[in-house]
Amino acid sequence: MRRVSVVGAGVMGMSIAHELAVHGGYEVTVVAEHDALTSVSSVAAAVWFPYQSGDSPALPHWLRRARERFEALAEADPTAGVDLREGTLVERVADADRWWTDVIPRSRVASADELPSGAVSGVRAVVPVISTAHYMAWLRRLCESLGVRFVEGTVTSVNDVARDTNAGAVVVAAGLGSGPLLGDDSIFPIRGQVVRLANPGLTDWIVDDDFPGGLTYVVPRRTDIVCGGVAEAGSWDTEILPETEKAILRRATSLVPELAGLPIVSRAAGLRPARESIRLEHVADYAVPVVACYGHGGAGVSLSWGCAEAVAGLVAEV
Repeated sequence: MRRVSVVGAGVMGMSIAHELAVHGGYEVTVVAEHDALTSVSSVAAAVWFPYQSGDSPALPHWLRRARERFEALAEADPTAGVDLREGTLVERVADADRWWTDVIPRSRVASADELPSGAVSGVRAVVPVISTAHYMAWLRRLCESLGVRFVEGTVTSVNDVARDTNAGAVVVAAGLGSGPLLGDDSIFPIRGQVVRLANPGLTDWIVDDDFPGGLTYVVPRRTDIVCGGVAEAGSWDTEILPETEKAILRRATSLVPELAGLPIVSRAAGLRPARESIRLEHVADYAVPVVACYGHGGAGVSLSWGCAEAVAGLVAEV
C-alpha cells in the first residue's frame, strides 16, 4: 500500500499525485496517454470559478480549499504562474445564484458603470487566475522533485495498471477517459474552443454566461488573453473551427473593446469532462483499492487542490 498509481496527468492527476507524495508519503506513479501540456487542463482559461461542475454536496468545500491553496501559491512562489486578479461575473437574469461568493472573501455587487449593456447585475471578485502553460509545467517539476514517476502509455484496465506498476491502490483521474475504465457511461464531453491574444497589460477578467450569441469570457493572464467560449454538450469535435473563432472574437471585443487589433498568439479546442455530479469515491470490485475522481466539467483547475486533498484522505482509509 505504500505504492499508489494515478491514471491521468492533467491538473487533477498531478495535484493528487502531489498530495499523495507529500501528505501520504506514498511512492506515486502517474500513468497517462498524454502529458499535462496536451491535456484539456492546458486549454482552460483557468479563472477560479465553479463552471459546469455539477451539484456535488462537497463542492463548496473543495472550491474553498482550492482557492486557499492557489492564493497561498500566488504569495509564496511567483514561478507557479498563479495571480490574484479582480474581474466581473455578468448577470443577465434576475436573482442570479451567487452561492459561490460564500466561499471567497473578496467580492461585492458590481456598479452599473462596471457592467456591459444589457446586464441586469453582476459581481466583482478577486480570484486566482492560473496561467496554465506556466502552472502545468511548474506542477510537473514539483511532482518530479517529490519522486513522482511519470509513465506514458494507453490505459485500458485498472487491474493492469496496478499489476504493471506494482501498486497497492489506484486513483482514476483521467477526465473523459475515466468513465470507460470504470464502466461509467454517465460522463459526457462539453466542447470548448478558445483563442489567445497578446496581452498589452490588461488584468481584469470578465465572464458573461448569457451574452447574446453565446457564452463569452475574457481572461487576461501573464502573457496572453484567453477569449472564449463554447459550451457544446455531447460534442466530441476537437477541431479548431474558424467561424467559431471569429464569433468568439466578435463577442469578446464587444465586451472588451481594448481587444480590437490585438494579434492572435495561439488557439485551442478541448473537451471538458462533465457529469451530473463529480465522482469522488471508493470503487469496489477491483484487484486493489480504487478511488475515482472525475467529472469536473469546466472547473477542473478551480477544484484541483480541494479534490486532491479529498482523494488523499480516501486513499489513507484503505
